[in-house]
Amino acid sequence: MPVVTVDGPGNATKEQKKEIIEKVSKIVADIYGMPVEAITVIIRGTHPDDVGVGGKQLSEM
Repeated sequence: MPVVTVDGPGNATKEQKKEIIEKVSKIVADIYGMPVEAITVIIRGTHPDDVGVGGKQLSEM
């Protein structure tokens, strides 16, 4: 069973998360030739203070 983790900003709405889960599940299921019920999607929201790029917090950019 494939597990897909999506890391992104922590401000996604419930509707946006639903859309991400539906679309990612369908794409992965199609590529693997598996039923969509076999796909697990985990969404992790990350605050911009908790992510650094090029030595700076995303919240500073």
